[in-house]
Amino acid sequence: MEDLDCIVIGAGVVGLAIARALALKGRDVVVLEKTRQIGAETSSHNSEVIHAGIYYDAGSLKARFCVEGRKQLYPFLSERGIAHKKCGKLIVATSETQKAELKNIAARALRNGVDDLHFVERAQLKEMEPDLNALAALHSPSTGILDSHGLMVACQGDLEDRGGAIAYLSDVDRLEVTHDGVIISIGGEAPMQVRARLVVNAAGFSAPLLAAKTIGLKPAHIPRAYYAKGNYFSLAGKAPFSRLIYPVPEKAGLGVHLTLDLGGQARFGPDVEWVEKPDYSVDPARGEVFYAAIRDYWPGLPDGALHADYAGIRPKLQAPGEAAADFRIDGPSVHGLPGLINLFGIESPGLTSSLAIGDYVSTLISH
Repeated sequence: MEDLDCIVIGAGVVGLAIARALALKGRDVVVLEKTRQIGAETSSHNSEVIHAGIYYDAGSLKARFCVEGRKQLYPFLSERGIAHKKCGKLIVATSETQKAELKNIAARALRNGVDDLHFVERAQLKEMEPDLNALAALHSPSTGILDSHGLMVACQGDLEDRGGAIAYLSDVDRLEVTHDGVIISIGGEAPMQVRARLVVNAAGFSAPLLAAKTIGLKPAHIPRAYYAKGNYFSLAGKAPFSRLIYPVPEKAGLGVHLTLDLGGQARFGPDVEWVEKPDYSVDPARGEVFYAAIRDYWPGLPDGALHADYAGIRPKLQAPGEAAADFRIDGPSVHGLPGLINLFGIESPGLTSSLAIGDYVSTLISH
């Protein structure tokens, strides 16, 4: 059996960021990826938004890593020449009740260290975005968009420059924590076993399933996986907006928001569709409910302008109707098993948080 130093399971943006951080600290790192490419699942099925850190509970890992990650991300993208744009975001209120809620949102953001939000009244909004219908808004100038694939390739490059590697088509069947390290059973065409001093389970929505196949990990430390599918619809033609547009959040989520890609193409979503297993198909009929929601802030949306585009899967730790759960990063101090770190529920803002999560995980194991 081959003995290795560090194994990271999952070559999504978070797994790659962790592998990069470990490699930068001088660790020998191999990433095991079950598909043929990096970022094949959650990391390539999202809005590619750089979040400011506005909505999350104060003191949560989501708030901490989103703000820290965003502050790291812009310089990183600039230094590497990775396409991005700090386009800003407007959180828009279309009723007096929603307008009052903007103050609560601003206060929560400030508690998270987001200190650049400012109120925009209707007259100024019309100057900023003439086609927008809103009574007022919060402007987040530090929100942006990026080329997520470019970010992942940069992390991969840093990993490989320091001797690390990615093993594709390496689906992990089982883990076993022993006093000599963690034994990883790898399936596929050429099944094999390796042993590593450190294993990081960054398998995205598959992380709880892999935890359930870890010998020695107690059931109390294995969360149930829930899958929240988010459907996106693209706009035919060019949108008349230069910033991202988000409605005031409702209890069910952030509402139907408008994001832009780096080419200026608009897309709407994601909605929330709870599914039993990951599925990336988009039912065009779901777009019908988008029209009324979008026209609340953009009355000029033409009939028939929305087209089914793509879907992503949010790896949730809470059941439908339950309060949103925080990120979970379980190291030996949590579950008591040396050499094992499990990451659960790394949904949005995972992309924005990735570099900060990588730095954090690299500090959990000191040997």
